[in-house]
Amino acid sequence: MIKEHLGNDPKVAAAIPAGQEDAVHQEIATHVTNGLATEAASEGGVDGLLSKLQAGLTSGSPLTNAIEGGLVGSLSSKFGLPPAVAGAIAASLPGLLQKLAHKANDPNDPSITPASLSNSLSGAAGGVLGNLLNKF
Repeated sequence: MIKEHLGNDPKVAAAIPAGQEDAVHQEIATHVTNGLATEAASEGGVDGLLSKLQAGLTSGSPLTNAIEGGLVGSLSSKFGLPPAVAGAIAASLPGLLQKLAHKANDPNDPSITPASLSNSLSGAAGGVLGNLLNKF
């Protein structure tokens, strides 16, 4: 999903240093996973988290702020991405998170389920969810 999201914005995709695409995607997945794990704990679990994600997030929501803050700095310092590009990537997080919630709640899409999401978030730190996010 991350690759697809970034690929849909040619300016962002072109700004990622050649050969570092996978590392950038993994960095994003790690920040998203850690943010979701924290939010799931405060929302009473994955069901509460999915409800919140499906209800809609905007840039500036506590969840996106928590993820965006560390992500922009990390992408700039680790990969040398200009602040405008790192910010554009961070600005796409609400849409990415809503796609994740849709996939998790779609009974016809077994790629991400509430159970797999719960298992992934219990391990956090990029692990399984990071791999799932990067797979799409």
